[in-house]
Amino acid sequence: MRTPSNSRLNEGVDEWVKRGSFWRRTKKWNPPQMTGLSALRVKKLSEIGKHADSNGLTLQVAKSKTGGVKKSWSVRFRFNGKQRQMGIGTYPEVSLAEARDLTREIRSKAQKGIDPIAERKAIVKARKAEAVKGATFQECAEKYIATHEKGWANAKHRQQWKNTLVEYAYPVFGQMDVADIGISEVMQVIEPLWFTKTETASRLRGRIENILGWAIVHNHRPLPNPAVWRGQLDHLLPKRSRVHKVTHHPALDWREMPEFMKELKSREGVSARALQFTILTAARSGEVRFARWSEINLADALWVVPEDRMKMRREHRVPLSRQALQLLAARKSHTSPPDRDLIFYRENPNKAYSDSVYRALFDRMKRTGITAHGFRSSFRDWSGESTNHARETAELALAHQVGNAVERSYRRGDALEKRRSLMQDWADFIDG
Repeated sequence: MRTPSNSRLNEGVDEWVKRGSFWRRTKKWNPPQMTGLSALRVKKLSEIGKHADSNGLTLQVAKSKTGGVKKSWSVRFRFNGKQRQMGIGTYPEVSLAEARDLTREIRSKAQKGIDPIAERKAIVKARKAEAVKGATFQECAEKYIATHEKGWANAKHRQQWKNTLVEYAYPVFGQMDVADIGISEVMQVIEPLWFTKTETASRLRGRIENILGWAIVHNHRPLPNPAVWRGQLDHLLPKRSRVHKVTHHPALDWREMPEFMKELKSREGVSARALQFTILTAARSGEVRFARWSEINLADALWVVPEDRMKMRREHRVPLSRQALQLLAARKSHTSPPDRDLIFYRENPNKAYSDSVYRALFDRMKRTGITAHGFRSSFRDWSGESTNHARETAELALAHQVGNAVERSYRRGDALEKRRSLMQDWADFIDG
């Protein structure tokens, strides 16, 4: 076998050395680079932090609420000369191969002048708009009222709900698609009333907010709710307290109560007896006007008002004083339960008095500046200024909430016997 000479071997070595020097000197030798991640590594990776792949693709590994790890993909790219970051999904829903495909697509769009983030937002918005089921504001309002009116305190409240919408909201956007209503439309309804009928405007705004909230939940419109006050309309309108002075129900000074009751007892008529019972029990007008014999326990001297007639939607036990029992005994001779269950009525035993009956009574008595509701304030002032009864007892007698939510959760009783003593003292005082 013929072997090459030493000179020829040396020439071959020199040639390879020269080529290596050329590659190092010109940097034209670019061996293939290994990517940062592999499918197997992505699957097993549990080290918390960011793990780079190629082309701006990053896998973020973080702790999950269950104690494990969660993995998500993000892409870094430049758009209009600025560095941007965009999430493209979680692993394993999006595999490494899919993440790399999305990365190439996103960077390609950015190079062509298309903002990938803005494009995705537009697609999501369009999909939401497609999913929204069309409905007019009036249709949503009628469905909302039908669902909730059974839980409202009284017929007057239900009528006010409907009347304010019919008078103010429906003419502006009643027939508009509820998805098209924005802040400008809401302001068109609310702003003209805010400085002249502030209380009405405030309640109407709340009603519109509730209806639009119902429409959002039922997929008739997207978020946000344009009728929300905090952080939205409060920047456009002054606070209600700045433009509307709160007025309380006119009340008679508690020191004048004995004289007033003397005059009231001298008057004939069922309305006078109804007002007398209202004052003796410190109850609300509607609670008394709709009071029934089936709610009265004469043996236990107790009147149990059902929750559907109470403002706080809780059953209320009212201890009856001797004077209240005497009034009921006299009234019972004019009715024959259960055929006539209402305690106070004018002609029709199945039809309760309206609230205007007291105003007519005050007119006949030539008493101005007082209301039936105001006698609750007279009772409260008398209790606070003239007795040693606890504040909590007086508040419970008025069926008010006492204490915070935690305190109420631990309170099981309603201080009935303490209230019985309080109500008897009140009856004795106003009885002169």
